Amino acid sequence: MSETTEIATVESERAKVESWRLHILIEAGYPWVLAERLAGSEADLHRAVELVRSGCSHETATEILL
Repeated sequence: MSETTEIATVESERAKVESWRLHILIEAGYPWVLAERLAGSEADLHRAVELVRSGCSHETATEILL
């Protein structure tokens, strides 16, 4: 496999993971803009969902996580 192919594969996998993370965050009620920021970050996805389930606002949860 060439270096270009490897890079494309890594980017493709990263995009799939980010898309899945975005889906989970939207299901948890995060507004699109906040969900997109969190999905593309290293923020703990489970913590993001847990924070809003325990009563934290989406905005505050995002500030905590980022």
